[in-house]
Amino acid sequence: MTYFLKLRQFTAFFKAPKVEQAHVPITILEALSATGLRSIRYAREVPNVTKIIANDISEQAVETIKDNIEYNYVGHLVEVSHDDACMLMYKHKHPLKRFTAIDLDPYGCPSIFLDSAVQSVADGGLLLVTATDMAVLTGNLPDTCYAKYGAISLRTQSCHEMALRILLQCIEQHANRYTRYIVPLLSMSVDFYIRVFVEVRSGAIHCKKSASKMSMVYHCVGCDTVTLQPLSANPSPSNPDQEKSYLPPAPPVGEFCTHCNQRHRLGGPIWSAPIHDEEFVEDVMKYVEKSMNVLGTARRIEGLLAVVREELPAPLYCTLDRLCGAVHLGSMPMRLVRSALLNGGYKVSYSHTSRLSVKTDAPARFLWDIVRSWEKQKPLKPAKLEADPVAKYILSQEITSKVDLTMRPDANPESRKVGKLLFQFNPTPHYGPGSRAAIKVGERRAKALKNQNKKKGPFNENKRHHSPWASHTPSKKLAVSTLRIYVGSDDDTDSKPKEEIQEKQPDTVKENENQ
Repeated sequence: MTYFLKLRQFTAFFKAPKVEQAHVPITILEALSATGLRSIRYAREVPNVTKIIANDISEQAVETIKDNIEYNYVGHLVEVSHDDACMLMYKHKHPLKRFTAIDLDPYGCPSIFLDSAVQSVADGGLLLVTATDMAVLTGNLPDTCYAKYGAISLRTQSCHEMALRILLQCIEQHANRYTRYIVPLLSMSVDFYIRVFVEVRSGAIHCKKSASKMSMVYHCVGCDTVTLQPLSANPSPSNPDQEKSYLPPAPPVGEFCTHCNQRHRLGGPIWSAPIHDEEFVEDVMKYVEKSMNVLGTARRIEGLLAVVREELPAPLYCTLDRLCGAVHLGSMPMRLVRSALLNGGYKVSYSHTSRLSVKTDAPARFLWDIVRSWEKQKPLKPAKLEADPVAKYILSQEITSKVDLTMRPDANPESRKVGKLLFQFNPTPHYGPGSRAAIKVGERRAKALKNQNKKKGPFNENKRHHSPWASHTPSKKLAVSTLRIYVGSDDDTDSKPKEEIQEKQPDTVKENENQ
């Protein structure tokens, strides 16, 4: 969060109306402020801001925000609000009360705030949305993803980009209900969360085109090939007399995959239009280059934006390790794959979500022809082919495209040539998000104490000496843990240790149990 926080602050300034700034009020709402840190940075770092509202539903958080505002001398710009985030935004849905920018950064899924947010942001204003429930969005919980976002997530090679596209389609669906639509400016998958910057506009005629920006996803379970099925299509240039959009033929795949002879899974819908605005990214890039000595994480922001600027608008991608791993081949050099695609007349780029990504407009058949050409140079052992029917089917097909594996100098992207920091490793081991904060009181607290160390077994003399159970004389702390193990057991003595524990617990636990 820290290295990308600066970028989040000044984005609202770039899309301000191109008129004299003194006459344009810029109001920002941070709907879920917590400590008010981001609102304070908005006030101190974003120019021409008229008012910032830092809101939180927690009374304790509101008091913390007030202290932080006073400590940072931004009370003339930041207004503190103690209200439900959705209700606060609903109160500002009138066109004269709407915000220039709304920042939503909840813990987990932001979908419950989107209906009120798309109504309370000004026409042409910014909506900044963060989602941290990546297990839901990347395919581990597809049913939960459908309940929260209205789309089925798939565990594919490009699951992190698919997570961005699921979030964008969810925002678009909410906006369309009020004859509004979105224009994605910047969509990022960073570390363990995703963050999108979208411009919200109004127009019924544009809302009719939203279906053409959505697609269902057919995912092959054998070779991981993905195929998109657009929900609608706009009139083609070859037929100018056609005014209405039309429904394209479906499905785009057969019963079995043509590459590996396996079945498909169906996911989506996802946003299949571009997820970045080139002009916006270029503006942000120029700002970062001018602020290299000011922004502490400018080098990483610069590298991240460099990859985004080179990224193709083609939806989704494949990864080099999964491409070669499907047929049990050693991984090809990345520059060799990129050279083969360029030699074939196709475009290729990285995706900012994966350092092994291959994003291209080439058909899947051409990619597998590259793999088959590589296998001719590095033959696979027959035993491996016989053991895997998928690999055998893929490699048994004829090479139908002309594949040139000659290395090209332009296969190495410009961002890598100049040595930009493209993909940063985790700063520390076990780096990642913490668990959601929770207050355990009453029955929940008693249950937590009851189940503490429940899965630990009794003392085992065969344990290694560095284990906490190695000593025959356990410490005082471990003795209490040993006593608590009995609580959840099925022994006949279950009731006696339970009574002993209740005597050792604070009086508040007894009171809560009596309630």
